[in-house]
Amino acid sequence: MQTQQAKPLDRTVDAAEVAKFARMAEEWWDPDGKFRPLHKFNPVRLEFLRDRIAARFARDITADRPFEGLTLLDIGCGGGLLTEPMARLGATVTGVDAAERNVEIARIHAERMGLDIEYAFAAAGDLAAAGRQFDIVLNMEVIEHVADRDAFLADSANLLRPGGLMFLATLNRTTKAYLLGILGAEYVLRWLPRGTHDWRRFVKPSELAAGLRASGLALNELTGVAYDPLHDRWSLAPGDLGVNYIAVAGKPA
Repeated sequence: MQTQQAKPLDRTVDAAEVAKFARMAEEWWDPDGKFRPLHKFNPVRLEFLRDRIAARFARDITADRPFEGLTLLDIGCGGGLLTEPMARLGATVTGVDAAERNVEIARIHAERMGLDIEYAFAAAGDLAAAGRQFDIVLNMEVIEHVADRDAFLADSANLLRPGGLMFLATLNRTTKAYLLGILGAEYVLRWLPRGTHDWRRFVKPSELAAGLRASGLALNELTGVAYDPLHDRWSLAPGDLGVNYIAVAGKPA
């Protein structure tokens, strides 16, 4: 396993936002800790990623390692909740994060699991400047924390190979998202520490679509993700983009 060091102080990194997650780094793999919502959310988004990647690259998901030969970058990888499953599916995986402690936690956990994942203490712009490109780029719950959204999308698009696929997950800037994503999640249910999110940074789908177009990507799909409190589970909600949603964008071949 390789660990690459870089200084993630480019124009897209917000030091205050990075510090929030660095303080919680020790809890990434605790399903009952501060990242409990992501652990609950993970099966839904993993199935979504798997199915769209398989369709794009004509892969058989019943195979042992269906993504063998594909390269994947997880931007803002945190402790590796997405990088590890993607590596098990056969992809050659790189994870980057602007919080050095997150990278350390992810690297140690991957080693314990016997997984060969390249981790880097870096921002997207660092890899783009180095000329790196990947078949798949994941931007999951990251864009609402960056300092310069347009520059971040441009860097991310540059990291995608022609014909590649990018996934972005974020929260819509709606009243419903404020009530559920901040008041509900941070103050009532206490899923997340108070101050984890800033509603003003949430991204409307129209804004995301415009940013993707400006970066040379085509928006292929928008799908909502909704929480069912009665059954304590998340599910895809294609017709409901009011709170959490996932976007799929492609780069022309």
